Amino acid sequence: MRFIEEKLGLIVNAEKSKVSRPKELKFLGFGYYYDPNNKRYQVRPHPISVQKFQRKLRQLTKRNWSVPLDYRILKLKQVIFGWVNYFRIANMKTAMSRIDKKLRSRLRVIIWKQWKVAKKQIKSLTQLGIPEEEAKGLTFCRKGYRYIGLSKVVQKAISNKRLNQRGVPSALERYLKVHTVI
Repeated sequence: MRFIEEKLGLIVNAEKSKVSRPKELKFLGFGYYYDPNNKRYQVRPHPISVQKFQRKLRQLTKRNWSVPLDYRILKLKQVIFGWVNYFRIANMKTAMSRIDKKLRSRLRVIIWKQWKVAKKQIKSLTQLGIPEEEAKGLTFCRKGYRYIGLSKVVQKAISNKRLNQRGVPSALERYLKVHTVI
């Protein structure tokens, strides 16, 4: 520390500077882990960075934020593309697939809530290929939005394919597209 401050003329922040193992480090949002296959340390987003990303996605997919779905998708696309592009050198395939699964589930709940009344919900489900009796059963069940969003009927009606056609961004697809190996 004395060499850096006296010879190089740089200021060292004692709180942030430390000597430790790579697993314990967080540097510019990146964390490190040991890969036994390659017998070396690899980069990945630090768990705190992933939590911040998930928190931002949850904020953008709140049910009580009354904005059009297209605007919400645009904002999601901006956040996801920016975050994935920043961490493109990191290994995060499983984290991205988990995040995608949660994001799509939350979007299904938002779409279900936007349909509002039972008549619209039944009509929309039948237009998406669900039998009318099944649609009525789900519509008149007394469970909450989260339960209905996770139901197989809604997942079948508002499938991943339909969400992709609507323009919902996929963090995993974006990661696989821009991932660069160091």
